[in-house]
Amino acid sequence: MIENKKIHPNSKLVHQDFLQIIEKFQSSGTVIDDRGRNLIKTFEVKNQIVNVKSFKTPHLINQIAYKYFRKSKAERSFEYACILQEKKINTPQPLAYYTYSNILGLTTSYYFSHHLKYDFTYRELREKPRLPDFEHILRAFTKFTFDLHEKGVFFKDHSAGNTLIVKHKENYDFYLIDLNRMGFYELDFDARMKNFAKLTEDDEMVKITSDTYAKLIHQPYTVVYHKMWEEIHKFRKKYNRRTKAKAKYLK
Repeated sequence: MIENKKIHPNSKLVHQDFLQIIEKFQSSGTVIDDRGRNLIKTFEVKNQIVNVKSFKTPHLINQIAYKYFRKSKAERSFEYACILQEKKINTPQPLAYYTYSNILGLTTSYYFSHHLKYDFTYRELREKPRLPDFEHILRAFTKFTFDLHEKGVFFKDHSAGNTLIVKHKENYDFYLIDLNRMGFYELDFDARMKNFAKLTEDDEMVKITSDTYAKLIHQPYTVVYHKMWEEIHKFRKKYNRRTKAKAKYLK
């Protein structure tokens, strides 16, 4: 088995600590997310809580691709977290990534980060009755997204569960997670609007988001609102078509 790894220079954990977590990953730890694709657990090590994401073993073609041609999801998660930190964009502190492969290709991979205690995610903003301070939070989130765009970050998985929200008195901090799909380049108007497509179909939220973003980007509200809805409809149409095709294939 071939091991590839990188440990963040600020990590208080060392190679042996990460190896021990990997060795007991299946038999211990606290499950945070297990939806059949990837498994996320937490472990307490040296008086700190470590979040560990174990990526599902890819199919044969991707096993080969991730070993010889592309960086693994774990490696990308680590590298993108470091880039976000350089750009002063919040994400849980990256600690390390480990990947294992055989002569054929990638077999297992892990991404390690500090476990962040948060108050809620964007998903809770969509619920009714609304959270207290709902509009203030949504406008702050929109400003956070605008900051991503201004810094040349296109978060491909900018969806309802992938931003953790931490309340500090009257203010809110936003932390990106699930980082393995990102682009770093100057974003035009269409790309900026496309980045909102996966978040919500709630018209009240789209109106508030459009109003906030329009003021930040110095565009008419109606232009932003209609373009945002255009991108939402495109995404939902594509998503529904893919879901139907997958259901038909699995029959």
